[in-house]
Amino acid sequence: MNFLILTVIKAAVVAFVLLTALAYLQWLERKVLAHIQLRVGPNRVGPHGLLQPLADVVKLITKEDMMPSHVNSFFWFLAPFIAVMFALIPIAVIPFGTELNLPTLDLGPIHLPAIRTAMQLTDLNMGVLFILGISGMGVYAVALAGWSSNNKYSLLGGLRSSAQMISYELPMAMAIATPLLFLNTLSFRGIVDGQAGYFFGFVPKWIIFQGFPFNIISFLLFMVAAFAETNRVPFDLPEAENELVAGFHTEYGSMKFAAFFMAEYCNMVTVSCVATLLYLGGWHPIFPNALGSGFIPAIIFLGFGVISFMHAARPARPFDRITLPVVGVVAFVHAAAFGIGALLVMKPDLAQGSPVLQWVASLANAIMPIVWFTGKVISILFVYIWVRGTLPRFRYDQLMSFAWTFMFPIAVVNLFIVGLYVALFG
Repeated sequence: MNFLILTVIKAAVVAFVLLTALAYLQWLERKVLAHIQLRVGPNRVGPHGLLQPLADVVKLITKEDMMPSHVNSFFWFLAPFIAVMFALIPIAVIPFGTELNLPTLDLGPIHLPAIRTAMQLTDLNMGVLFILGISGMGVYAVALAGWSSNNKYSLLGGLRSSAQMISYELPMAMAIATPLLFLNTLSFRGIVDGQAGYFFGFVPKWIIFQGFPFNIISFLLFMVAAFAETNRVPFDLPEAENELVAGFHTEYGSMKFAAFFMAEYCNMVTVSCVATLLYLGGWHPIFPNALGSGFIPAIIFLGFGVISFMHAARPARPFDRITLPVVGVVAFVHAAAFGIGALLVMKPDLAQGSPVLQWVASLANAIMPIVWFTGKVISILFVYIWVRGTLPRFRYDQLMSFAWTFMFPIAVVNLFIVGLYVALFG
């Protein structure tokens, strides 16, 4: 019964965090692109535009939903549901941290039972294959949307996407096979455990630092293929507005259009999580806890708070005099909380004899890996946004040629060399 309750709670928390993150990832992208292009970005709805995602959701829900008379109604309705379903399912096998292991806390009126659960919805021994298989099914949503719309622009967008996603799946799969040869497991937890420890006491044993330079090549191949798989610039040919009028979702509006939009951002999050787990050590810190790695989040929040108060002293907008000090205080509170947690993780003897401090130390031991994992995922998502604001779109012939004449041969040669190396010296 406790297992069932914990599973329901974890599923609810993961769903809430993921859907909120998807909404604000769109806000973050608009803000970052605005800074790259020396614009302001969304700033009308709420302080600094923070309520813009909520306004967009309300607009899309209340917008009139029209169905063109010439579409194949069954598949036209089915396509956005398929896109969202196959985008959300992979999150179930993504591990976000080590384990939550809280002792019983009994302080008279406050009684908290012991909790022990993995920071993951479910652990599969073949988690990598599961995500590859489920993610590959997403192409059906785009192809069905283009075909069922009975529109030449939508059809071209669907055909482009089918060819593009299938083509780039091959170099992506071969890139993923490289770290799997080194770690000899298909379980994400086993993959992250195989990257624990440090070379020379301070260089992390992440896969990109093992088998130099082959895993770095594998990581670059994976990221380029991931851009193409998620239809992002410079590979967003299925929805090239200048020639396809939005491509496969030209005939969609209201929440059906939002479903494709959400699926794209969810796929970005999934790919970033997989890249973090396969190549960047998962939840392992960049240097050992003994050297104070746990204090990095506290330092970041502290700096963020200081910057907020500095901008509040010279506000760009009158409302900043109110909002920025509030943000600064919240940042300082987070800095203090992470600092205390990092100190207890670094020096567990300080918690001896105090049930409250032992409970806080156990909570910190579970939260710090999540912080590291989240930080790495956000860094990769920032690269997604950065590339969108930097590179132009490929021509379609360049996109296909790049996959088959450049990425695929390099992936094959890289995988062959790594396989030979592991067979001889592994």
